Amino acid sequence: MTTQAIPETNTPALPTGTQAAVLHGARDLRIEHKPLTPLGPNDLLVEMRSGGICGSDMHYFAEGRNGTNVLRQPTVLGHEGAGVVIAAGPQAGITSGTPVVIEPALPCRECPTCLSGRYNLCPTGTCFGSPPTDGLFARHVVVPEAAVHPLPDTIPAEIGAAIEPLAVAVWAVERAQVHKGQRVLITGAGPIGLLVAQVAAAQGAAEIVVTDVNDDRLAVATKFGATRTINTATTPLDLAGMDRLIECSGSTRALADGIQTLAPATRATVVGQAKPTVDGIPLGFLQRYEIDLVTAFRYANAFPAAIDLAASGVVDLQSIITSTYPLENTAAALTAPVVDPTNLKVLITY
Repeated sequence: MTTQAIPETNTPALPTGTQAAVLHGARDLRIEHKPLTPLGPNDLLVEMRSGGICGSDMHYFAEGRNGTNVLRQPTVLGHEGAGVVIAAGPQAGITSGTPVVIEPALPCRECPTCLSGRYNLCPTGTCFGSPPTDGLFARHVVVPEAAVHPLPDTIPAEIGAAIEPLAVAVWAVERAQVHKGQRVLITGAGPIGLLVAQVAAAQGAAEIVVTDVNDDRLAVATKFGATRTINTATTPLDLAGMDRLIECSGSTRALADGIQTLAPATRATVVGQAKPTVDGIPLGFLQRYEIDLVTAFRYANAFPAAIDLAASGVVDLQSIITSTYPLENTAAALTAPVVDPTNLKVLITY
């Protein structure tokens, strides 16, 4: 009697845990082993390829808080991330081997706000990397299928994390209602401001003025669509008749000064993180000339447009990436833009 040999499958076992950058307190970041949540029916296991450092990550690391959100328990940082799917739940439509970028906001998708399409404003929503919700600075993450977008071949997952700040820029320009032929003032030449400049140029803005206090960043802005740059630390903001202000620096002074460059019946949009309360905003000027003051928070339905802009080459993601660090050096990555202000987008690579 003979028995039939059972062929070996060579399929590697899926990880049940992973290495992650866990923040325990201000400037206390540790690389630790974390267990992975078992895959649900609609979940994906993503092997990370890139993670982007954002200003909010830097605030959490430096101060243990970002605005009003305070770190109260050890939390994995990071909300900008891309990787490759290595396993999928039985009801997921995305298959193993698919490169994806992760949209970090996790709305309830059931409340009136979500159902209206403005899921970025969900009252009970959470976000990867916003304590206490663990984030994406890990070698593997489990995410719901609804939180990922497949990446085309023209966008390597190794830089795919930069799609998230591009989505911020896309939403900012949409909220600002930038149209062809308009004169646009962008205050702040950090990664968001530079991406906003590119998106505004793609929308057909006729004039794009970018301000900052850093000459190195302003020099980059001229490559990204700015028709004029102004260092407001040394040069007065001698502008008038602007159609749109998009404030990307978080500076109260930049917002107040920028508003007063606007023509009547125009629009100012706050994108940079605002303080809880702000004095010095020229409310009387806004009212006298019926200038709309609006805000932008994250994004809603902006990832597909961001992916299209990057895939087509209209927006250059690679050029804003100035440094990469391995996961083990995440703490150094979180201080890199402070140590060297010429740094723009800093990535964690895996």
